[in-house]
Amino acid sequence: MKEISCKLLIIGAGPGGYVCAIRAGQLGLDTVIVEAGKPGGTCLNIGCIPSKALIHAAEAFEQARARAGGDDPLGVSAAAPSLDFGKTVGWKDAIVSRLTSGVAGLLKKAKVKYVQGHARFRDGKTIEVETETGLQIIRAETVVIATGSAPVELPSLSFGGRVISSTEALSLADVPQKLAVVGGGYIGLELGTAFAKMGAKVTIVEALPRILAQYDAELVRPVSKRLAALGIDVLVGARAKGLSSKGDALLIETADGKDRKIAADKVLVTVGRRPVTDGWGLEEIDLDMNGRFIRIDDRCRTSMRGIYAIGDVTGEPMLAHRAMAQGEMVAEIVAGHRRSWDKRAIPAICFTDPELVTAGLSPEEARALGEIKIGMFPFSANGRAMTKQGEDGFVRVVARADNHLVLGIQAVGQGVSELAAAFGLALEMGARLEDIAGTIHAHPTQGEAFQEAALKALGMALHI
Repeated sequence: MKEISCKLLIIGAGPGGYVCAIRAGQLGLDTVIVEAGKPGGTCLNIGCIPSKALIHAAEAFEQARARAGGDDPLGVSAAAPSLDFGKTVGWKDAIVSRLTSGVAGLLKKAKVKYVQGHARFRDGKTIEVETETGLQIIRAETVVIATGSAPVELPSLSFGGRVISSTEALSLADVPQKLAVVGGGYIGLELGTAFAKMGAKVTIVEALPRILAQYDAELVRPVSKRLAALGIDVLVGARAKGLSSKGDALLIETADGKDRKIAADKVLVTVGRRPVTDGWGLEEIDLDMNGRFIRIDDRCRTSMRGIYAIGDVTGEPMLAHRAMAQGEMVAEIVAGHRRSWDKRAIPAICFTDPELVTAGLSPEEARALGEIKIGMFPFSANGRAMTKQGEDGFVRVVARADNHLVLGIQAVGQGVSELAAAFGLALEMGARLEDIAGTIHAHPTQGEAFQEAALKALGMALHI
């Protein structure tokens, strides 16, 4: 097979890789992207997008079941609903198909050459790709590693049979009657909540003293309240030990040291994700590592000249939009532009019920830098939240005490994921409390709580 030579070679067509390729193509760079699967990577095919589709379907089904009770405060009633889960999965798959086709079309429009197959380094400038038609050799001036991440497997709970990862959870044939979720992070809680709404009896098993440990307790409290209302059992300080001899239950050790069986049709293991550093020839090149991750600088350069790395393979935060931003930046750097990476304004979202959003520093992190001001406004005092039956939660703003520079913004509540853009923009543009407080926010919207939180921090609260 004829060799290919190019200016830029990207390994992996996930969010970081395909965005890097599209931007590089727009800038006129001769670009090749290699991907073993479909365009879009984990996020589009077996992660962000399909999980949010199931979360939405679960919310719709739960609302329909509430209407069937006859005591809906809105006065809406309906017959008892049923769920055709196969149809739900088909709808989810159709969305994924549309988006993967869209990404492929964008790559073609940007004149990026797409090579499907498994890539492997021969040296720092050359890779070989196992394609359906044989071995393809590609030589490039610059290489971007965007191989992403994969679910972490526990030694005592190997994937297969009843033990599943998030990948299998998104393609189940039926809603399990009993679901045990090992891991109380955002993936486990998002999927566990969705399946509970669709009728599964869900138990969350978390080894740490509390769920969603990366968020402060004040933010997590409304989520814990909702989990209890959904009938989800949450066991913290508990350790998963494996399956029972019959394979029909999860064996755990509780916080008080007692052994317990949790009946389960499926055991969903969501204890984190690991960088994909195996299978593509890492041993053939000489990259400095940061633990399991590839070490990069503020321009996503690795320790080898001409090799960049972006996205999950470079470490936390493992977020698709982080990878996209890095990919766009690297393409511009390769094209000769001056760019550097600043991660301070990356929002993170947990699509639980209610949703969580954080951007910038937490109150604890900000206090370590000096004196701060905090303003918090509850959705129980927000008219739009009331009309949406979403009064649990709040918006919180953290700022320096001396000059009121906003350092961090957090929110928990129904639909607050859509406030993430405003939070990120405020941090990116160096907003002060007065900037947010002085910006006219449309009424009635949940976004007003952002303005009110800033007013509260300034001692000028209007509606509380």
